[in-house]
Amino acid sequence: MARRFFRKDNSKSDRKDTPASPPNAVVARSRGRKFTDFSRQAKRRTSQLFQSAAYPHGIHPGLVPGIGVESQRLRYQTDRGAMAITGTLIVGFIAWGVISTDSLSATSEAALDWVVHNTGWLFSALATSLIVYMVVLALSRYGRIPLGLDDEKPEFSFTSWVAMLFSAGMGIGLLFFGAYEPMTYFLAPPPGAKADPESYDALMAAMTQTLLHWGVGAWCFYALVGAAIAYNSYRRGREPLMSRIFTPLLGTRRVEGFAGRAIDMMAIVATLFGTAASLGMGALQIAQGLEITTPIGTISKAGIIIIISILTCGFIASAVSGVSRGIRYLSNINMVLAMSLAFFVFIVGPTVFIFNLIPSTLTNYIYQMPFLLSQSLSWGPDTGEFVQAWTVFYWAWWASWAPFVGMFIAKISRGRTLRQFIAVVLVIPTAVCLISFSIYGGTAMSFQINGTDIAGDGSPEQMFFTLMQALPLSSITMVVAMISIAIFFITSADSASLVMGTLSQQGKPVPDRKITVFWGLCLSGIAIVGLLVGGDSALQGLQNLIIVTALPFALIIIGMMVAFVRDLATDPMSIRYTYARAAIQHAVKDGLAAHGDDFELKVTRAKAGHGAGADFDSTASELTEWYQRTDEAGNKVDYDYATGEYLDEADS
Repeated sequence: MARRFFRKDNSKSDRKDTPASPPNAVVARSRGRKFTDFSRQAKRRTSQLFQSAAYPHGIHPGLVPGIGVESQRLRYQTDRGAMAITGTLIVGFIAWGVISTDSLSATSEAALDWVVHNTGWLFSALATSLIVYMVVLALSRYGRIPLGLDDEKPEFSFTSWVAMLFSAGMGIGLLFFGAYEPMTYFLAPPPGAKADPESYDALMAAMTQTLLHWGVGAWCFYALVGAAIAYNSYRRGREPLMSRIFTPLLGTRRVEGFAGRAIDMMAIVATLFGTAASLGMGALQIAQGLEITTPIGTISKAGIIIIISILTCGFIASAVSGVSRGIRYLSNINMVLAMSLAFFVFIVGPTVFIFNLIPSTLTNYIYQMPFLLSQSLSWGPDTGEFVQAWTVFYWAWWASWAPFVGMFIAKISRGRTLRQFIAVVLVIPTAVCLISFSIYGGTAMSFQINGTDIAGDGSPEQMFFTLMQALPLSSITMVVAMISIAIFFITSADSASLVMGTLSQQGKPVPDRKITVFWGLCLSGIAIVGLLVGGDSALQGLQNLIIVTALPFALIIIGMMVAFVRDLATDPMSIRYTYARAAIQHAVKDGLAAHGDDFELKVTRAKAGHGAGADFDSTASELTEWYQRTDEAGNKVDYDYATGEYLDEADS
């Protein structure tokens, strides 16, 4: 692909010893399939040639091992303009919600109606496109590209990596919606399900619809942003900002200017509202658990605000402790709690039924996915209303979570190949969601079929605890569930506040504590406003805010898909692939013509204009500008890739 973008000017083809004719052409020799690399002497001659060529630091773009952002000489500063604009808007929004709740509620309803009716199709089309995009990317030759330097080892163990993916991704939601969402579809099957309420057909339709919302489609949003950020930061050496992903499309000057700032500000807004909704749901469920397990009685909205305030103190303390200490320890602890709780329900619940439900749901999900993804208003008003109320809400929620979850999983995925990253981020969390909903939702629906009322009053925060009460040791399991929800609350808010701090300080890996605390407080404020705006239906208020604020970032994701592929097409590994393909094709043709079956391949110097890179402009700015090192002021400085040292520092 890169060759198509960077063809040479024919007027340069007859110049000798220029970058137009790199010395690594391949010619035919004798029998066999052996490939020989440069000798040390050849490498020395190559280095001398590159030094005289127009390559930064005398290294061919196909030989650059990658650049880690930590090795760049960057000056991280608080983006005061973006911080002031975004902070003022958010504080003003919170004040509006507290002072004039009814006014904000009416405005959010009007905005929701416009977004859903006019752009609901966009969210559905984006989710479908992302699934195809990520699968094709993983299976393509780009899948071999590492999210880091060549041969770099992953920072975290596989177990810790998966635990952090799970805890920061959608932990609260799995408990909040675990019994509620399947039961909702079970009692009122989705349009097109062709099933009677509370039947086994309705049960299967409910599980399939739930997994559509929480499975691969959800994690494709996270995978795109995470892979793009990890690639940009740990292989291209750019700051971990949403805006920097757009460098291939907008150019360096624009991404460092107003356009880039606007992208980062929209990422902050999406993160704030998407995460705040999860925190509000967590607080609602903890309040419900306290009502059941303690003599407190009914907890008012004031009590829920107190719960949010207490948990806010917890995640701020975790956030300022750093990723490795705070989030990793809490994630590992919570993985044990969540798995223990699910295992308990699995053992004491309808175990055999759940064993059968898991593969049946997975098979039906794969089979039904194209049908379910195609549903829209064009299928009729009932289907349109259902899709807008449920499916569009989920796609918007995952889009709003994508900046912070994507940036977080980028931090913990360094050293993985793009193919491994996509496979794990899509498959393992989807498997966790499948098992979790099969355990909680399957148990709830099985009990409902067999005469135990789990639906109750139909409220999502109550249904989970109603299920726990129908099982043994409910007084213990409900406490464990509340502890797990509280930790999910902390880890999610922890990750979000750190990411927003990074976005506010030009990509600073460990943002200032005061910035992190500020965004943490804003998260809690928006969660409280969302509960107030929803009135008697607090969940609806949170959902309304998510859909409206996610639209701008959904548009950014579309541009991100294009920019990421452009970067991958000019990656050093892609360049080497282009050279290898050309060299082998030329050598095989020449070998067959000159020697028949008896030839082998050997690297040697080719005549100008006849080498592997004869029609490839390896000095194009799109290939070389990115690895030119600069100092803190942006001035070009020399760098030795062999030693990993800046030469101006070595001289001093």
